[in-house]
Amino acid sequence: MTQSDFERRAADLRRRYDALAAAEPGLRARNMAARLAVSEAELVAAQCGGLLAQPLAGEPQALFRELGGLGRVMALTRNDWCVHERKGCYLDIHADGPVGLVLGPDIDLRMFFSCWASAWSVREGPRRSLQFFDASGTAVHKVYALEDGDLAAFDAFEARHRGDRRWPQPQAWPADTAADRVGDPAALRAAWLALTDTHQFFPMLRKFKVTRQAALRAAGQDLAQQVEPGALEAMLQSAAASGLPLMCFVANRGMVQIHTGPVHELRRTGPWYNVLDPDFNLHLDTGAVASLWVVNKPTDDGWVTSLEAYAGGGELIVQFFGARKPGKAELPEWRQLLAGLCAQPLAA
Repeated sequence: MTQSDFERRAADLRRRYDALAAAEPGLRARNMAARLAVSEAELVAAQCGGLLAQPLAGEPQALFRELGGLGRVMALTRNDWCVHERKGCYLDIHADGPVGLVLGPDIDLRMFFSCWASAWSVREGPRRSLQFFDASGTAVHKVYALEDGDLAAFDAFEARHRGDRRWPQPQAWPADTAADRVGDPAALRAAWLALTDTHQFFPMLRKFKVTRQAALRAAGQDLAQQVEPGALEAMLQSAAASGLPLMCFVANRGMVQIHTGPVHELRRTGPWYNVLDPDFNLHLDTGAVASLWVVNKPTDDGWVTSLEAYAGGGELIVQFFGARKPGKAELPEWRQLLAGLCAQPLAA
């Protein structure tokens, strides 16, 4: 694509964006992209909404290894139904291969770089951010400067990694071939009961070539039990009232972002149920929760219980665990809270 073609395409997309923004103010970038039948990365490349965007060059791992130099920032990871925002510093960064980790006390991430495709430095008025997109043009992670943050560090990061301006070429993901029904429930249950670590759950799904929800339905109610969707709010309210620390996982194809600690300020805004704490915000579209499950897994540290929300297509929206570290048993207060949501007893 020539530079003139790029500018023509960008100008056309900006006109369409402005018309939609005028007709329906308040739409988020992801919703705008869907309505315009383009990707989020294309909105950024076209500099829609008055933003200024500079493409960044280099492997995503190399870019990520430098994020610690930005100081205190806000890390944002979302999927279509849930937004996870955590303030802190990028510390203890491991980003050398296809899977990376950030293991700081505040920002806790798991990166799956094989699907990452582009990165941009973005200015939206006074707001500064670094935005990372997967091969479909969907945002996998964003890093925002705070009002009292180090803007000079963002400037220096952009200057070091300035890339050539190219129009994004979104690629559709191949269809998921995992089955939505377990062919041998007894074998899956036996494999589930043989787990010794929660991280073995996904390899188990791959072995049986089934979706998460297929496994939940087949395992037995003592291992996976569906509860009323309203139980999610009840769990958060109970945890906030008691000060019970929890872990909140929000993921997309390229990233998992984790908050560990208590939650305090809870507020509903229309369909969105929100945690609005100083360093942790969660925005959950509860209208999108088609099913909610209490999931029970054996480990070497004892049983570990989670509350998992799923969208109508079976996609995982958000997971909650009691706060714990490997080698430590699950908090009994968390176990009691989740068991109290269940009509049938859990395996113990």
